[in-house]
Amino acid sequence: QVVLVESGGGSVQPGGSLRLSCATSEYTLNFYSIAWFRQAPGKEREGVACVSSADGPKDYADSVKGRFTISRDTINNAVYLDMSNLRPEDTAVYYCAMDSPPMRSTPCTLVIKRRYDYWGQGTQVTVAS
Repeated sequence: QVVLVESGGGSVQPGGSLRLSCATSEYTLNFYSIAWFRQAPGKEREGVACVSSADGPKDYADSVKGRFTISRDTINNAVYLDMSNLRPEDTAVYYCAMDSPPMRSTPCTLVIKRRYDYWGQGTQVTVAS
């Protein structure tokens, strides 16, 4: 069982920034599509950002375009979600997820959640004044 570990969540005021990290010691993340999802209380889990394998195409939810950036760190075997200009509606538990098999030929997806076989435990992000 792959263990993905998220970190970097916390509380921030509106307009602030946070960086979330997703890491694992078991697989080379660069071989897999990685996505960030979030789930607010009473709402469905939604895709936020994803990056395809080998640092291929990326995709973002419309609600975060221009504010969030997903990136890979191949040296530290991590994927980051840089979040800026945070809004109260960004408050949620954020999860990273890993697709399989490795080096999938199709781009990452924010819609087909079942494609992601491995999930982290989540990290809370709270945006409030």
